[in-house]
Amino acid sequence: MSPDPVPVDQAPPSGSLFFRVFPSLMLPMFLGVVDQTIVATALPAISADLGDVERISWVVVAYLISNTIAAPVYGRMGDVLGRKKMLFMALGVMTVASLLCAVAPTMLTLTAARALQGLGGSGLMTLAHSLVGEVVPPRERARYQGYIAAVVVCSNSFGPLAGGFLTEIFGWRSVFFINLPLGLAAAIIARRLPTAPRSGGAWSFDGYGLVYFVSFVLPALLALEQIQHLNWSTAPLVGGLVALSIGGLFLLLRRESREPQPLIPIALLRKATIWRSGALSASHGAALVSLITFVPIYLRVVRGTSASETGLLLLPIAVGIGIGSLSTGRLVSKIGRTMIFPSVGLVLAAILMVGFALWLSVLSLPKIAILLGVLAFFMGSVMGVVQVTVQNAAGSSMLGAAAGSVNFSRSVGAAFGTTIVSTLLFSLLSSKDPRAAQFFAALVEQGPAVLDHVAPALRRAVLETVDASFRIVFLLIAAYVALGAILAWSVPSRRLP
Repeated sequence: MSPDPVPVDQAPPSGSLFFRVFPSLMLPMFLGVVDQTIVATALPAISADLGDVERISWVVVAYLISNTIAAPVYGRMGDVLGRKKMLFMALGVMTVASLLCAVAPTMLTLTAARALQGLGGSGLMTLAHSLVGEVVPPRERARYQGYIAAVVVCSNSFGPLAGGFLTEIFGWRSVFFINLPLGLAAAIIARRLPTAPRSGGAWSFDGYGLVYFVSFVLPALLALEQIQHLNWSTAPLVGGLVALSIGGLFLLLRRESREPQPLIPIALLRKATIWRSGALSASHGAALVSLITFVPIYLRVVRGTSASETGLLLLPIAVGIGIGSLSTGRLVSKIGRTMIFPSVGLVLAAILMVGFALWLSVLSLPKIAILLGVLAFFMGSVMGVVQVTVQNAAGSSMLGAAAGSVNFSRSVGAAFGTTIVSTLLFSLLSSKDPRAAQFFAALVEQGPAVLDHVAPALRRAVLETVDASFRIVFLLIAAYVALGAILAWSVPSRRLP
């Protein structure tokens, strides 16, 4: 018989609980997060092998769509059917989907397998967050959420490096084959997790709610993907997708407000603590993912750094986020205060981000690395605190739904945020100097050396335009951080019980 969950007032010593819980969640979390980034460096090899280059972005988009859609589903089903059981289901889906990706003969089948893989990856992250809330006492949760945040960022940083190495040595299919032993190992160690009894009473799945939710999210994400290539020919398609998404949102809100057992509890989202924390998570996701996405492009295009140099310069982001998350978690567990850390941390991060944008041109590469590390340290004060705050506000019966809402908010914020930044960058390049936009693709591939054969005046004009455009882009990311700071100060709940 599975052991009962540890009551809060009879919790084992902190060290014992850590070794019982966290190692069992770390590998499933790593597996769920790393697949969002490990494929990026394999995309050129995939398109060269399978063809259909114009559809290569769908290998990424399909995972994002299914990952976003599945988060609240896993959260709600975990509340009712048991989170440990759903974690094993998500591991099974991830492992089978990885095998299908590895043997995919065409781009279409690979895209379909990636969508299935996203369904598994979403469950691993959502259930890991809610399992911590289930078996860890409230005061200790912040520390564990800090550990989770550190794993998330390290996984995001490790993914591109591992993907490039595996693709270069073993071929792109190894990027997916590696998930098979990892998935088996994750299932073995996850057996040690404490098991809670499932909720009593009858329960019916909110099928219509899921349909309306998909009809809201899917067109919205497709519209975001199309906005990056917006012109007069694609404008009707984008408009139609936006209209479908708005219609789906209307139907979803009407359905969930009347459903006795809703997929997305509207009553939960009406709480100021929860919706403001979700908005904070979205702003933080937009800022962090945009920073990780566009700093490497800047370093390559303007500074001419190689892939290995760029990786080393980005390493302080992973280290800073990890140290910031762990430090914040320990402090929250010790003193019980929560939102004061992101409230202060994001203000300092916004100031640093503005300075980074304004003085980027005169900063040396070592100074850029140091500044990114300090900035990431303050950004690390957010993720764990948001999860703990939302879970405490939701109560034990809605832990999964609460965790799913935070992960969904972060995913949507990251998708919207990076798309807006990308659109702004290319709009600035085209409006300031069309020649800069024409050279941009070559600059990304070869760095500033591609301009060595052009006239000095043209080279200087192109690089100045690109540099100025990136400075404005980084100011937009600073605005995301500042919005997060405002939201952090507005969250009513600021202390753990």
